[in-house]
Amino acid sequence: MVTRRNLLGAAAGAGVLALTAGTPAGAAISNSGTWAGDVSANGWPIQPAAIATFLIGGSAASVALRRGDAAAVLLHVARRWHYEIAALDTGEGGGIAGHLTSRAVRADFESNQLSGTAVVLHPTAYPLGGSERLWPHQEAIVRDILADCAGTVVWGGHLTPAKASHFHLAAHPGSSALARVAARLDTGRQRRFRSQTAGVVADPAAPPRRALTRNIQRPR
Repeated sequence: MVTRRNLLGAAAGAGVLALTAGTPAGAAISNSGTWAGDVSANGWPIQPAAIATFLIGGSAASVALRRGDAAAVLLHVARRWHYEIAALDTGEGGGIAGHLTSRAVRADFESNQLSGTAVVLHPTAYPLGGSERLWPHQEAIVRDILADCAGTVVWGGHLTPAKASHFHLAAHPGSSALARVAARLDTGRQRRFRSQTAGVVADPAAPPRRALTRNIQRPR
């Protein structure tokens, strides 16, 4: 995988938008660095029985996510990343990770993987708090993906500490907005593509698409 760091490092010879969900009451990182509680930071219950494994469309990669609307939206994020930013099935950059059972977390938002409502794309290339950033055109694609998700997904590049590989649901369980976005983005429910979908994408630089991304703000 060619990232900003390794390309710029080679040249120098040095080798070198959205809504947020607050941490729910009774759930936080303990002194031992583990997540305590029955819900993740975005308010979703931690229920291993609700998790299933899904293929990423157009790739040989698979990921474990929460069934239903959560998986539909996060799979769309992963598909577009795979097609438009970097392949997820080559083994480079750490591939893809979804649901985790280990409660060891370094930031509250990493707990969202425990509920299967977060996906991490090339986590070793873009680790928590790392200085590596996406290229400007890749960030434009991410903003376009967030526009697809209409406020239901948060990007880790907008969080503190930053994690450019991370995406999680901002919508709470039972959200009607999440249900609408999932119905629109889940290609398995569509007989014809009615909106931006991986493999059948509009130009993120086109004026209508850029207009959609202008309203995406960094979480506060």
